[in-house]
Amino acid sequence: MTHSLYAIPHSLYSGRARSYLIKNGIPFQEFSCGHESFKAEILPEAKLATIPTLRTAEGQVIRDGAAIIEYFEAANGRPCRPKTPRQQIVSGLFDLTGAEGLLRPAMHYRWNFPEENLSFLYYHFYHSQREHPEREAKTQYMMDKMRYAAMIFGVNDESQALVEALYLDFLLALDKHFELYPYLLGWRPCIGDFGLLAPLFAHLGRDPKPLQMMQQQAVHVYRWVERMNRPYQDASEHYAAGADYLADDEIPETLLAVLSIIAEDLLPETRAAAESINLWLGANSVASGDRASRYLGQSECKASFVVRGQQFQTGAQPYRFFQLQIVQDAYQARAEKERRDIDAMLDSCGLQGLLEIKLERRLEQRDNLEVWI
Repeated sequence: MTHSLYAIPHSLYSGRARSYLIKNGIPFQEFSCGHESFKAEILPEAKLATIPTLRTAEGQVIRDGAAIIEYFEAANGRPCRPKTPRQQIVSGLFDLTGAEGLLRPAMHYRWNFPEENLSFLYYHFYHSQREHPEREAKTQYMMDKMRYAAMIFGVNDESQALVEALYLDFLLALDKHFELYPYLLGWRPCIGDFGLLAPLFAHLGRDPKPLQMMQQQAVHVYRWVERMNRPYQDASEHYAAGADYLADDEIPETLLAVLSIIAEDLLPETRAAAESINLWLGANSVASGDRASRYLGQSECKASFVVRGQQFQTGAQPYRFFQLQIVQDAYQARAEKERRDIDAMLDSCGLQGLLEIKLERRLEQRDNLEVWI
């Protein structure tokens, strides 16, 4: 049975779902969101014109990369979720990092280097649409809209240097880890690998400017990006490769080093976003089942925080907390001793307190929308 994936090559979140299908041997055919069937057949059930969106072989429409992965994970015994406590939490943290924590460098390196990237991006935005008289105007509109999004994520003239420094620190630390292991937790991908691939493929591992940077300074990360888009293990340079996650719930020191760098802005931004959204929830009447918009649409709903002495202001996004809830729920489901081991691990890499940051209202995906409950 063949499924239909509506996606485009340069879409950040599409790379996450596409890789999962490839790695798990799930047959699919990919269509552009400009395909005539997307608007006519898919959008009425998807509710929002976002990608990736999947139409299963049985006809069910699933919007959002996390929901697509969850659909297959739930149906197949969760093959990509580690069973041990620390590895399960680390997998979830990298899924969160890919979905939310690396959007700032992803948008910066895509849109703030037009000399290197513009013709490449124009090709992809132009060809993601069908032939029609307004094709050129629509292409320019979509590109301008995404350029503006880079500013929403906190990239400006004052913060640009720090955005680049933080990303390079992350990239070099991740490179040291992938020098030793082909995947985050050993010898096969976990949910965190798919989440992390989202920004590290379509934006940071494919657009000309950051691709050159990755190939020249982090070749092991580049090999992982290649590996994540191939159906087999693709780890021939690891001469003693295993076949499973690392034994005994091991989290390598190299991976803890990566998490320490991620913590520098993930923790303060998450805390600031929670405070801002909670204030918004207190000031607005939000009924159970109301849609939780990606952006709340309020100019005052901003996350303001400081990293290495640099002030950032970003849009506060509820989706970050939908992802974080998954990690928090996994933590709460563990025995007390296991939670203590997880706490010690998070303390060691500067992420203490992350699992305690919560919104006043929970979120869930219902009928292809994120809603308040």
